[in-house]
Amino acid sequence: MSFLERGRPTQNSRRRRLYSCQGLGALCLLVIPFVPNLAAVFVACAGLMLTAVQHGISLRLGAKSEELIHHNEVLLADAEMSRHQTEELFEMTDMLQSAEGNIDAGSVLEATSLRLLPKFSGGLYVFNNSRDRLDLAKSWSRHNEFSPADTLVPDNCWALKRGKPHLNDPRTGTLCCHHHSGEIATLEIPMVARGTVYGLLMLATAEGSELQEIKRVGRALADSMSLALSNIALREKLRTQSLRDPLTGLYNRRYMEDALDRYLSMAERNSDPTSVIMIDLDHFKRLNDEHGHAKGDAVLRDAAVQLVGALRPADVVSRYGGEELLVILPACPLEDALLKAEILRGRIESLSDMHGCAVSASFGVACVPTTSGKADLIAMADAALYVAKQGGRNCVRSAEQRAPRSGGTNGPRLAAA
Repeated sequence: MSFLERGRPTQNSRRRRLYSCQGLGALCLLVIPFVPNLAAVFVACAGLMLTAVQHGISLRLGAKSEELIHHNEVLLADAEMSRHQTEELFEMTDMLQSAEGNIDAGSVLEATSLRLLPKFSGGLYVFNNSRDRLDLAKSWSRHNEFSPADTLVPDNCWALKRGKPHLNDPRTGTLCCHHHSGEIATLEIPMVARGTVYGLLMLATAEGSELQEIKRVGRALADSMSLALSNIALREKLRTQSLRDPLTGLYNRRYMEDALDRYLSMAERNSDPTSVIMIDLDHFKRLNDEHGHAKGDAVLRDAAVQLVGALRPADVVSRYGGEELLVILPACPLEDALLKAEILRGRIESLSDMHGCAVSASFGVACVPTTSGKADLIAMADAALYVAKQGGRNCVRSAEQRAPRSGGTNGPRLAAA
């Protein structure tokens, strides 16, 4: 006990003094009839009673003072906690500005959540491009029972359908989402920015009452994440628009040229062949004139789908211009490229029954170093395509293979396959 505390009267000591004064005052009143000098006794009794009243007031003021001190201590603790939470949220927002994608943003969310809500598990769900499901981008667990699903369907989630936080607590009989399983309670908070839902924050613990207490912090986390997901989606959209053709979804010509330079440099370093297939839809102008541009756009989109579905993930399919498409086949010799082109020709021709009109394409194939050099690869494939057009369309033609070097230089030539 400090010196100040020893010198300060406690509540119990003040209460004892009050009772003593009250007792002396009552005793004086009892002895008044037996004392000759009544005035003096009366004055003494009044003094004692006044002292008792003063001590009573002091006792009540002391109790009020202690209650006020306790109340201020609670307010200070709440203010300190709010300040700490605000600092964590500001730091989280600053870190999210450097996030390159949803995985980075999920890592920042996990770190902040573990500092603010160390007893709670969680997960971050983000809408896919078609917005027909939410994929799990990040999860962290503090309970063995918490095992979030890899995907969620928006129609099965009450939080997404209502646009408000929703508590799933099977132990108390709350209305649970269809995707909820197990006995662990979860709080699901939609992430909304600029009127669009970008994802879902899920917090979990064994007791649903604890989730009610952290709802304010959970909403603050969701609000910060929603802005970050919105910015990430916007950057991805702009990046896609700069690389993709808006009609077909294929890579545009600018990306194709960069990719071709990169693949040819790698092929030269590794001594691997690289093939190119130039594709042109036959009689496309007549198709637009007879069936309308909407039909032509649909045929072009479906042709792009057929190409992507038949090729490897490493292959690059791009829209070269108009109805011309170009395919880059890294580490692919000429013979394999011709076989692949024949498969693609058949897939495009099969679109005729689907669209109720004749659909076909002509193909020109060139390969480095078999038929072409780096500088004239596309030109040789385009020349082979012209030969296919002259040969009746709906066929595959290859650039002529180079003759073996015998001291002189051999320019590229062209022949029908």
